[in-house]
Amino acid sequence: MKIRKAQEKDIDRINELLYQVCMIHHRGRPDLFRAGARKYSGQQLVGILHDEKTPVFAAVDDDDRLMGYAFCMFRETCGDNILQDVRTLYIDDLCVDESLRGKGIGKALYRAVREFALEHGCYNLTLNVWSCNTAARAFYERCGFVPQKTVMEEKLRG
Repeated sequence: MKIRKAQEKDIDRINELLYQVCMIHHRGRPDLFRAGARKYSGQQLVGILHDEKTPVFAAVDDDDRLMGYAFCMFRETCGDNILQDVRTLYIDDLCVDESLRGKGIGKALYRAVREFALEHGCYNLTLNVWSCNTAARAFYERCGFVPQKTVMEEKLRG
């Protein structure tokens, strides 16, 4: 396995994995997530892949076939009234093909993202995980993530 920057040639496989992520979220919260949707259009993916502010990491096998990805973005707090000046690498989405989970691919992606963040002067890594996605929550906890804040809701309909 190799971790490299994602490329346009990976878009078809990225779309397959985006669908898998969507369906995990749809099964957990069908009131919020549409079945069969994708987070990004093809045009949006091309833009993301070419933007230095949104690095995307690809875990590929020996045939250079994408097995998993990590979408990231830099976030900075600067000159805020109450918050310290901080550079963060936010993990927007991390997915390993459901048929390949449990083989260390996600951990390898996480380590590559972490190393990248350190090399780019980031103070921390952050991410959001849906409470219904217990497998992802457990994975991130094993990687050392702890809650930073909690988003709460009261459903008013449904």
